[in-house]
Amino acid sequence: MAKPRSSRLPPRKSSSSIMFLAMLVIFTFLILILLGLGIFYIPSGDSRNSPKPNDLSSIVHNVVDRSYVDEARGEQWVEAISWEPRAFVYHNFLSMEECEYLIDLAKPHMKKSKVVDSKTGKSEDSRVRTSSGTFLPRGRDKIIKSIEKRIADFTFIPVEHGEGLQVLHYEVGQKYEPHYDYFKDEVNTRNGGQRIATVLMYLSDVEEGGETVFPSAKGNISAVPWWNELSECGKGGLSVRPKMGDALLFWSMKPDATLDLSSLHGGCPVIRGNKWSSTKWMRVNEYKV
Repeated sequence: MAKPRSSRLPPRKSSSSIMFLAMLVIFTFLILILLGLGIFYIPSGDSRNSPKPNDLSSIVHNVVDRSYVDEARGEQWVEAISWEPRAFVYHNFLSMEECEYLIDLAKPHMKKSKVVDSKTGKSEDSRVRTSSGTFLPRGRDKIIKSIEKRIADFTFIPVEHGEGLQVLHYEVGQKYEPHYDYFKDEVNTRNGGQRIATVLMYLSDVEEGGETVFPSAKGNISAVPWWNELSECGKGGLSVRPKMGDALLFWSMKPDATLDLSSLHGGCPVIRGNKWSSTKWMRVNEYKV
């Protein structure tokens, strides 16, 4: 009687083993994504000395990694000043020459600033905004293109998603009441979608006042190193003092694409001096000019 042939094929893995391996791969992939976005982190060293997410007494200071030194701009570094809202200050983002260039370019065209009506989507005069300003078209010249490319590198948002630069001038007593940069109407989101982030560049120093204040920011706001230098308005929230060349980046939307209510912000009244600034609003999609 012939003996039955034994199968040379390896035994099949059970479906439960295959499912376990698949889940392990997916889990590992998700952890890597969260690590990359900074939502999840692996603590190292003594965690007792690590700053808490909303502890503003220890501002995170990161030197910008550059392969060369830009003598016109000086030392550049980034400070993470808040996580609710997400806000970062890039020191010496612009050179003094770039700041003066933008001011000189805008001066002949300055008009009273307007605000957007949330119901109609149209611009109108308002007492909440008393500055003057003008818009510089995206890609207008070589210098503006260079600044816009730098903004794209800083935010990781393509140049094509940005609106034109808005240059603003605040004289003594002028201000901008707390507001949101995102829209609540459908008219202003047809081109480019919602505003996702704002880069506010300070083109001049201000002797007193003129801070950018976030009234709804979370954290021990009085613990910031510059607290005693703030005006009374500035002490009404987390504030950034204007300094020529610095750029403030803050996000109007959270990573899950919901609107960030803590991004409420305003411009404090100028008490002494003049305040010049330039704003770049970034959209979710390409903004056609």
